[in-house]
Amino acid sequence: MKVPQLRIREFLTSVRRHADDARVKLAPHMAKAGLHVARLRERVDGLLDRYMPTGGKPKAPPVVPLAVTSATIPDGQRVYAIGDVHGRADLLKALLAKLHKDALGGDYKGRPKLVFLGDYIDRGFQSREVIDILLGDLMSPFDTFFLKGNHEAAMLQFLSEPGMGPRWVEHGGAETLVSYGVRPPRSRTAVDDWAMASQELKRQMPREHLQFLMNLQINVRIGDYMFVHAGVRPGVDLDQQSEYDMLWIRDEFLNDTRPLGVVVVHGHTPASQPHRDSRRVGLDTGAYISGELTAARFEHETVEFLSTGVGAAKAATVTR
Repeated sequence: MKVPQLRIREFLTSVRRHADDARVKLAPHMAKAGLHVARLRERVDGLLDRYMPTGGKPKAPPVVPLAVTSATIPDGQRVYAIGDVHGRADLLKALLAKLHKDALGGDYKGRPKLVFLGDYIDRGFQSREVIDILLGDLMSPFDTFFLKGNHEAAMLQFLSEPGMGPRWVEHGGAETLVSYGVRPPRSRTAVDDWAMASQELKRQMPREHLQFLMNLQINVRIGDYMFVHAGVRPGVDLDQQSEYDMLWIRDEFLNDTRPLGVVVVHGHTPASQPHRDSRRVGLDTGAYISGELTAARFEHETVEFLSTGVGAAKAATVTR
């Protein structure tokens, strides 16, 4: 007997809601348990978003072009990019150690560029420490570019609009509050509690952290590559892209096959391994759950992936 898709969606939505409630309650006390709940929530999200969209009609699998791009980085330059960190300072330190060592070799000139693709915070419990690292001495070997992710945008919105706090914690904001010593409100409807949490976060957050978050770039172009958090909207000129799309777009970008005029390097959409084709390079490998934080090295026409955790053994090189 077939179960109606609407009932499946209602069940998954109920599981997601209860997982959100559990994660908020667990966050101040049990980082490990909170992580297990976050994993459940992420898996339910994947089922809902990939196979059960609002209209109830299952989505087709993404169409992925197979051609390898001939995009290049200007001669004499080396560029690294790092995917979504999501509060995993431990993985960030490990990956930076690899990049420091890797940067010692090669025939490029000057300092290598390092582009962070956003989503430094949320989901993991070390968000504050991640920002400290990004502002610290480990960045000294590189010319750095820090891009804004949708999670940084949500945090900044919470500081000015406390009422969106319940929506923020659905996507990992509770873990960020805890990292700054702020207790997440237990009730979604306690307006005064969310206002107090917003004010407490402002007090607890170092001024340099807020300045860092408020000055993040939206994208950067280097050679034939465009680095951006989520992607771009196909059919829209690159200089006409909206900030919202560059922070939030997903299927409309991933499933399209039209040339974009550049190769887009992005995070935002987690996958089990990094991706490269003729349109895009995807570097979000779900670090906060998988233990794999991924970077890519761009030099001439070569792209090489470097990562932490078990995925390090699967680092791939694609050269044309």
